[in-house]
Amino acid sequence: MPPARTARTTKTTASRPRQSSPSDEQLRALHRQMVLIRRFEERAARAYAEAKVGGYCHLNLGEEATVVGLMAALEKSDYVYANYREHGYALARGISPERAMAELYGRTDGVSRGWGGSMHMFDLDSRFMGGYGIVGGQIPLATGTALAIDYRGGTEAVMCLMGDGTTNIGAFHESLNIAALWGLPIVYVVNNNGLGMGTTVEQSSAEPELYKRASSYRMASARVDGGDPVAVLDAARIALASARAGRPYLLETMTGRMKGHSVVDPARYRSEDERAAARAADPVANFAASLRERGVLGEGEIEKIDAEITADVAAAAAFADASPEPDVSTLFDYTYATPVPNDSRRLPGHALFPAPPRPHDLVSAGGVR
Repeated sequence: MPPARTARTTKTTASRPRQSSPSDEQLRALHRQMVLIRRFEERAARAYAEAKVGGYCHLNLGEEATVVGLMAALEKSDYVYANYREHGYALARGISPERAMAELYGRTDGVSRGWGGSMHMFDLDSRFMGGYGIVGGQIPLATGTALAIDYRGGTEAVMCLMGDGTTNIGAFHESLNIAALWGLPIVYVVNNNGLGMGTTVEQSSAEPELYKRASSYRMASARVDGGDPVAVLDAARIALASARAGRPYLLETMTGRMKGHSVVDPARYRSEDERAAARAADPVANFAASLRERGVLGEGEIEKIDAEITADVAAAAAFADASPEPDVSTLFDYTYATPVPNDSRRLPGHALFPAPPRPHDLVSAGGVR
């Protein structure tokens, strides 16, 4: 086992990280990605209402600034583990809207061949290591990947995404503890939208300032405004630099959620004032307004980008509609990475063991005279 590291000075802060000065081109790219995620998620919600998307569907509406800021800080060689609210991260990581939408539709051209759906996108080429339907299921796996990197002497880092409710499960604390002991190259990101499904953080967490939980493990941490993509980008770069130096990091992004927990959640637990506050905090509209005020984008450019992306997303939906459905015979093709002896491919309704031959079968086969 890797040896325990010596104690380090802990930096825990809620202050805004030093703002970098991205170029106008970089700012436009962040804006364009945020608009893509917004229009994609709106189209996904529509497709769900049309019964083209099955199962569960959780959207990144209101979290676009956090998504693009985090993903922009990563190197191509870094690994990303997501929870089930993952569409925007997949897009920002480079997965095409066509493949992402086809996966939502359960079609063979999807990023997981149609067998993953909304919660289980996976793409090894972009090192997007999947979404996980089990709350916190990704945390031990992400920590294990960081251990493998450390063991092999690699330079990559791991970013492990989760919601605020995940910080109350045992795997969260176990993983942070071992990452701190062994100095693993991992950044744990808590996207705090204030609600674990319908329960507020204050009602479920004795310490609602979630970044402070890192202090139990002498781990550096910070809280950042998740509505500002540049602030998130800066904070993520600091966190990743720390992780690559053998000092894992906990980053809490204070982000929003404009709709319910999933597309079928009407969010009746929110007051009208809370709904109005969520609309006012819209990161896509606010970032576009700031770029317009700074002269980075004109009103005509903003409208043009929106129109182009709306058309791209419509084309992605058409692509998904035209993609074939997977054959049932391929259901178990990706259960294991390599062949496993005696793996079961039994479908629902199939007998566990083959039925013994009946007497008349033996007669017809010439076995009984």
